[in-house]
Amino acid sequence: MTSVTATTAATDTTEGDVTTDTTEGDVTTDTTGTTGTARTTGAATREPTAPHPRRRYWRAGVLRGGIELRHLLRNPKELSGHLVNVVVALLLAGYINDKVPGTQVPMAHLTLSGFAAYLLFQIGLVNLPQILVTEREEGALLRLRATPGGIPAYLVAKSLLVVAMAFGTLVLLLGTAALLVDGPLPHGPAGWLTLLWVSALGLLAVVPLGAAIGAVLPNPREALALIMLPVMALLITSGAMFPLASLPAVVQKIASVFPLKWMAQGLRSALLPDAARAAEPAGSWELPTVALILTAWAILGFLLAVPLLRRAARRESGSRLTERHRKAGLSGGRAA
Repeated sequence: MTSVTATTAATDTTEGDVTTDTTEGDVTTDTTGTTGTARTTGAATREPTAPHPRRRYWRAGVLRGGIELRHLLRNPKELSGHLVNVVVALLLAGYINDKVPGTQVPMAHLTLSGFAAYLLFQIGLVNLPQILVTEREEGALLRLRATPGGIPAYLVAKSLLVVAMAFGTLVLLLGTAALLVDGPLPHGPAGWLTLLWVSALGLLAVVPLGAAIGAVLPNPREALALIMLPVMALLITSGAMFPLASLPAVVQKIASVFPLKWMAQGLRSALLPDAARAAEPAGSWELPTVALILTAWAILGFLLAVPLLRRAARRESGSRLTERHRKAGLSGGRAA
C-alpha cells in the first residue's frame, strides 16, 4: 500500500519591488511598483468580451461592400453600362425641343426627371438580380452558406453597393445634364429633401423585389430576357418619358399599380417647377400617395425577398451547382 502525503510549499521571493508568495493549491501574486499596485487572486483572468455577432456581420458586410465598390470603379466594362444610360438620357434631352403640354416647361426636363427615376428602378430591378444570379452560378452563395454570418454580411454588402451605384448614377446624370443641356435641378431645400426621400424610398421599393427575383431566376442567361421586356413596358407606360395624361385611361390605371410611375412623379415634383403639375393626371404631385405606394411596395418586397433568399441558400448545394454547370455546358455546346 502506498501512502501519498500532500505537501505545502511556501516560497517567498523578493526582487526589487516585486514580491511573490506561492502556496500550492492557491496562488496569490502581489506586484508593487512605482506606478500602482495590482493584485490577482486565482489561476485565471477574464478575457475581453467578444463583439455581438450582428455587429460582426455588419462590419464584415461594410468591408465587403467597400471592396466590391472599389472593384466596380476599377472595372471599365461594368462602369460603361451605367455611363451608356446617362449618355442616352443626355442625347434624348438634347434633341427634344417641345414644351410640356399646357405649360412652358421644357419637355427635355420632364424626360430627364423620368429617366432619373428609371435608372434607380433599373439598378434595383435589373442589375441586382443579374448580380445575384451570376454570383450564385459562380458558387458564391454556396461558399457563403458555409461561412458563419456569410449570408447577412453578403446582403449588407450588396445593399451598400446598390445604394452607391444608384446615387452615384443619379448625381452623374443630374450634374452632367445641368452642365451640358441645361437640365433641371431641385429648387431650394424642399426640392432637395424631396429628391432625397423619393430616391431612398424608391430604392427600398425596388431593391427587395430585385433580390426576390434574383433568388428565383434560373440562370444569368435567362435573367436579362425575363426582366427587360416588362421593365421596358413600364418605362413606356409609366410617364417617365412623356406626360402620363397623354396615355389611355386604362394604361394609366395599370401603370399606377407599379412603383416606377410614382418614383417618376416624385422626382418630377423635386426637379420641375410647380407649373408642370398641370400635365399630371390629378393636377398635383400627390406626394402623400407617392410615399404610401412606395412604402407598400417596400414592405411587399421584404416579405417576398427574405423567405426566397433563405430558401435559395438552403437549397444550394455542390450537386445542384454541378448540375447547373453541366446543363449550361450542354446548352452552350448545342448553341455553338
